[in-house]
Amino acid sequence: MSDKIILTGIKPTGMPHIGNYLGVYKHLIELSQDYKTVAFIADLHALNTIHDPKVIKQYTYEMAAFILAMGLNMDNAILFRQSDIDAIYKLNTFLMNVTPKGLMNRAHSYKAILEKNAASGDDPDNGVNMGLYTYPILMSADILLYNSDIVPVGSDQKQHVEFARDIAEYFNRTYGNTFRLPEPQISKDSGLIPGLDGRKMSKSYDNTIPIFAPESELKKKIMRIITDSKLPDEPKNPDESTIFLLYKHFATDAQIANMRELFEKGKIGYGDAKKMLFDAINTYLSEPRKKYEYFMSHTDELDKILADGAATATKIANKTIERIKKSMLG
Repeated sequence: MSDKIILTGIKPTGMPHIGNYLGVYKHLIELSQDYKTVAFIADLHALNTIHDPKVIKQYTYEMAAFILAMGLNMDNAILFRQSDIDAIYKLNTFLMNVTPKGLMNRAHSYKAILEKNAASGDDPDNGVNMGLYTYPILMSADILLYNSDIVPVGSDQKQHVEFARDIAEYFNRTYGNTFRLPEPQISKDSGLIPGLDGRKMSKSYDNTIPIFAPESELKKKIMRIITDSKLPDEPKNPDESTIFLLYKHFATDAQIANMRELFEKGKIGYGDAKKMLFDAINTYLSEPRKKYEYFMSHTDELDKILADGAATATKIANKTIERIKKSMLG
């Protein structure tokens, strides 16, 4: 058991898809087997875009049920709602006072909106609230509050950890060596998961496979995967096939080797390959799907798990805040 602390925030913005799971959450769950793990449902971050409390509450339950069903090791981990930790609001305020505005100007999410507005001829800050603009500071507070060592992220989220390091260094230079400098850990699969159309799996492309889609929906989604026009008896490059690239994450080594051979020797059509992919994914997710459905019908158990996690997290967070208050306020 390592003494290093793993931290992740899970934004409640709807059911994750297979790309989310393979890109980030699978890695986190694997790490939780051997590391102390701090996992929280980032409901404060969801406020930037979701303004219906009932929706945020529902999504919070869904994400908690998802991460538990997929195997987060609760012997090593705590799981809680971000908003249940009063210290996060305090640290966010403290960090505001050492963070340069220029750092926020470089945030990918902010720059993306500026570019979108420029392209459409809108005011540069149309659709930008201060929650979105200062999003990286709150995320940095999340990371630094629990003395995190490692933050598993997708490749497109690496900047947030880099910002947390920058802000920690600003603080340490001003007030003395106070914060650890966290390290991002990027899964080798992050950013490489293809969607139904071959592009990166993303909700913005409408090419995703929801992680807990019912069997009938899962099968329909997989049968929609776009392929080329090669006939069943033509050799195919498995490494250029969305079917194979997804299959290798859910099948055994022997099954993967078999599908590769069938592709390369022209002994399988895409329809049959899709059926093999469906069987592999459905088998892999069968038990987690049952656990997810159980938790979603027993949200009182989720409330208990989240409350227990918040109690433990609060003890850690309050010690950090006392240290910071002493450093900044004397």
